Amino acid sequence: MLKNYLKIAFRNLLRNKAFSAINILGLSVGMASALLILFWMHNEISYDRFHQHKDYIYEAWNRGKFDGKLQCWNSTPQVLGPTLKAEYPEVSEISRNYSRWFVTRVGDTKISSEAIITDPGFLSMFDFPLLQGNAQTALNSVSSIVVTQKMAIKMFGTEDVLGKVISIDKDNFTITGVMQNLPPNTEFRFEYILPIEYLKKIGSADDGWAFNTVRTYVQLKPGTNPETFAGKIRDITIRHSNKTEEHEVFLHPITQWHLYSNFENGKVVGGRIAIVRLFGVIAAFILLIACINFMNLSTARSEKRAKEVGIRKTAGANKGLLVGQFIGESILIAMIAGTIALLAVYLVLPAFNTLINKELEVPVTNPTFWAAALAFILFTGIVAGSYPAFYLSSFKPISVLKGAFKRTQSTFSPRKVLVVVQFSFAIVLIISTLIVVEQIRHAQNRDPGYDRGKVVYHWITGDLGKHYAQIKRELLSTGIATSVTKTASPLSSVSSDTWSIEWPGKNMAEKIDFDLFTEDEGLVKTAGLQLIQGRDMDLTQFPSDSSAVLLNETAAKIIGFKDPIGQTIKANGTPYHIVGIVKDFVMRSPYDRQSPLVIQGAQSYFNVIHMKLNAEKPSADLMPAVEAIFRRYNPEYPFEYHFVDEDYALKFEDTRRVAKLTGIFAGLTIFISCLGLFGLAAYMAENRVKEIGVRKVLGASVMSIAALLSGEFMALVVISIVIAVPIAWYVMNLWLNDFEYRVGIQWWIFAVSGFLAIVVSLATVSYQAIRAALLNPVKSLRSE
Repeated sequence: MLKNYLKIAFRNLLRNKAFSAINILGLSVGMASALLILFWMHNEISYDRFHQHKDYIYEAWNRGKFDGKLQCWNSTPQVLGPTLKAEYPEVSEISRNYSRWFVTRVGDTKISSEAIITDPGFLSMFDFPLLQGNAQTALNSVSSIVVTQKMAIKMFGTEDVLGKVISIDKDNFTITGVMQNLPPNTEFRFEYILPIEYLKKIGSADDGWAFNTVRTYVQLKPGTNPETFAGKIRDITIRHSNKTEEHEVFLHPITQWHLYSNFENGKVVGGRIAIVRLFGVIAAFILLIACINFMNLSTARSEKRAKEVGIRKTAGANKGLLVGQFIGESILIAMIAGTIALLAVYLVLPAFNTLINKELEVPVTNPTFWAAALAFILFTGIVAGSYPAFYLSSFKPISVLKGAFKRTQSTFSPRKVLVVVQFSFAIVLIISTLIVVEQIRHAQNRDPGYDRGKVVYHWITGDLGKHYAQIKRELLSTGIATSVTKTASPLSSVSSDTWSIEWPGKNMAEKIDFDLFTEDEGLVKTAGLQLIQGRDMDLTQFPSDSSAVLLNETAAKIIGFKDPIGQTIKANGTPYHIVGIVKDFVMRSPYDRQSPLVIQGAQSYFNVIHMKLNAEKPSADLMPAVEAIFRRYNPEYPFEYHFVDEDYALKFEDTRRVAKLTGIFAGLTIFISCLGLFGLAAYMAENRVKEIGVRKVLGASVMSIAALLSGEFMALVVISIVIAVPIAWYVMNLWLNDFEYRVGIQWWIFAVSGFLAIVVSLATVSYQAIRAALLNPVKSLRSE
């Protein structure tokens, strides 16, 4: 019997090649799209879930009240970790991570790469296996270094590097371990590890409770109740700082680090999980739309198989047997489509990886993957074939064999509902894509408050700090740059913040968080900032500017001085006098509200040199001259520069990626929906060929017949637009609420989306309608 069913299934496929091709192509595209999204979702969900102790590992976070709201942050005092381990027996291990970029040198090889400075417990807490070396002792010495395979090959050209020496600044480190390269699904990013004792050597160690400089990870002993333990440590900072620091400590589990990183009013409210869920819904609907195509085409062609059903029922076949037969046929089609889909995914995955900036791969050697793929195909086949199977098996043999079977022509039918569902979802995706693009454009058009053009920065490495005055003089005297300044961080990022800003009249019970930045002099000219009051710092004319500050507009409004110039404020107890107010400029996300900013003078610390290149000469001609100067004063370190405008553009990458993905899948959804519409229109035209012939004989024009045949489908598309618009408006309003600086939803977005849906669907249906209307009525009526 099974053999007979397979023969019938293949015969039906070959007998109706066009409809079979539409079914297979639609399912293939839908399955391939869903698989790509599922691969991405699996990668997102699997972040840091491969660690053996994942059920017991937490990150310590702070929670405190600022600006009247409970805020959370994950930078902590260096002393927190050791205190937790010393005072609480529930703690099995701790590690503190301090991230920093260093220039590493081996002979003539010099590269900048990211390190973490951490405790020895890091290697036992987390499953980043050492290929060489002992994890228990690899970080026991201040001169030890653990490198990844990637780092070893960069520096030495081989992974066999145990015992070899790497230089960082003026210190030599012996390689005591070689770590397997980090997997792509981890929050950690580094190329080598240095021992925590190295912080003392570089002057970054601190045993106070007021400075949050490290991320602290805690591993609890099995059996420890995390909620009970969290209650015990909540006030640890308050107790140890004698109430000078009044924020709480809480634990955030490792399984939520990647997906749940957004906090509101002191509680986690989501994060990337929202995007994962969004694309999960998109994957489900794309697959559903592909299945709807199959359902519609199968039920539309019911007359072709009605007699087969009647004969089988007359011969004794029951409904269950017929349902099994038709579902089996749909599974066969799903198997063919699934094979094509897997091949398509394998071919497009490299391009997809480039788009999403990940390293996904098809795990062809993993038996679990093939089992899951088979289950996915079977599921698709069953979903696609269920409705047609029950529909076809419900025919009454007497009506069918007497020729009394008629197709339903009701105003409301399941097939019309399915078409409306298809196009509603497609239109929602189109609207969503346009709104995301508008939000990106809105943020890009936001005035950043500084001139990004031709501003270059270089981190202060090696001897650059010592020779800064000479470097600045040469850059200016040769006309390479028109202005040079030192800062704490690049213009497009914030390196630190504080709630210790004080001023006369401040309510000391109120905590307000200020961003901190530094300059020596000339920042306003270099960055093109707009002065509202006062002046920029100038150490030549005003040596006391080393203890001066600039405020941005937001900070000036919060502090509230009627005439701020010359007034004094304190930062961490140190007095500073205000010399100028600058217009707000964007250092954090362009989607966020402006933070209050204090720019401290030359007595502060510096990490970066900013240069405003000569606007009259091409940057490509100037950079070799800049490099020559930097290499002359800093020959032991590589010249690695960055343009501020390129850094600023990176702020839009994540949102732009969401827009691209949504747009691609919106296009695929429209394609699949139109594919089904094309098949339905073709079948409709085939079934109404005699009616068309009669109308033409009676004088109907080609255009009137085409309009008649297209009208039913256009009505369904219009209904889809009416349904999709409020859904898209509601969903995108929720999405936009995550942004402080956001675009309004304009009416034209809905109009354009609806118009696009109508034009595409009309073009799809009109081809078949006009083709049918152009047929010679003599041929269509010959048998009458």
